[in-house]
Amino acid sequence: MKPVRAALWILAVLASAAALMAERRISSYSRSPYYEEMVRAARLMEEAEARVRDARTAAGIGIDPLRDPNSTGLVGVEYSETTTSLGDLESKRTSAGPDMAALSVLLLREAGVKSGDAIAVGASGSFPGLVLAVLSAARALDLDVALVSSLGASSWGANIPEFSYLRIHEAALPVLGYPILAVSLGGGEDAGGDMQPEGRRILSREAFRSGLRVINARSLEDSVDERLALYDSFLGGRACAAFVNVGGASANIGEDDRALELLPGINPPKSLSPEGRGTAFAMSARGVPVIHLLNLRALARDYGLPWDPVPFPGIGESRVYKVYDRSLYRRRLGILSALYFAALAALGAAGTAARRGPRV
Repeated sequence: MKPVRAALWILAVLASAAALMAERRISSYSRSPYYEEMVRAARLMEEAEARVRDARTAAGIGIDPLRDPNSTGLVGVEYSETTTSLGDLESKRTSAGPDMAALSVLLLREAGVKSGDAIAVGASGSFPGLVLAVLSAARALDLDVALVSSLGASSWGANIPEFSYLRIHEAALPVLGYPILAVSLGGGEDAGGDMQPEGRRILSREAFRSGLRVINARSLEDSVDERLALYDSFLGGRACAAFVNVGGASANIGEDDRALELLPGINPPKSLSPEGRGTAFAMSARGVPVIHLLNLRALARDYGLPWDPVPFPGIGESRVYKVYDRSLYRRRLGILSALYFAALAALGAAGTAARRGPRV
């Protein structure tokens, strides 16, 4: 085979490979229509985390570089008196990334929330990063927020007795500006179940110190009713644009198998069993979209967030900030196809010339 023809064969093979790879590998994404809001939220979360980190350091509570390599200050310990259940360290670290605030903007927008709307948030202390992410998104979107938080936390969450979620929230408050409406102990029956007695005493003292309203309901149903009344009072007749659940607090998602109905991300209005225990089910029955933030692996997979990255990617770089652009894909695939057919045409011309032989 002559050198020229061999080179054309190589070119044709390379063009074919490029065209075949294009469907999966080609960069066919453009900026999300919410890009600016997402970036603003991520920067707010970054600033809030810096405040938390400073407060934790000032309190003499060190940051373990092995368990919190991004030095967020939001990763707790494996076990303490205020721990309610087991938790996944990688999930807690992933949830502390500023891109979670960007994801929260995306979910709120896709749920139909508009600037100036009011939302209700029910959170546990298990994912302090996610709570800051939601509040950062709310601030970026200029939302009103009714936040009720339980204080117990699973492993690696806000389970350091001297640095509960209340301390984290107080540190971030100057940046985010959303106070807490009320707190509960969390855990079983939302009353400190699954916690050591000393843990219940520690969190009770924390709640008393804060001066916030404390939910001390006699049953889980009463706790849900009290939360709904708090949200309604805050809203003052306004519509609740969305209910955001952060973590697995029993008062928000219940304690039975119906909690599995909640899908990661957006659950449309009236899509959950009205018989389900928990504030999320009551809100859904009222016609409110529910945003469920708990299964971090599924959320990261579905929305293009890197899993447990070190360091965190730059703000605006992850796929969560982008949308698939079919027209861009077609344009770029068209260019590759043109190169491919041009190579084939050149190869065919070379073959024809070779068969005719040299001109004399």
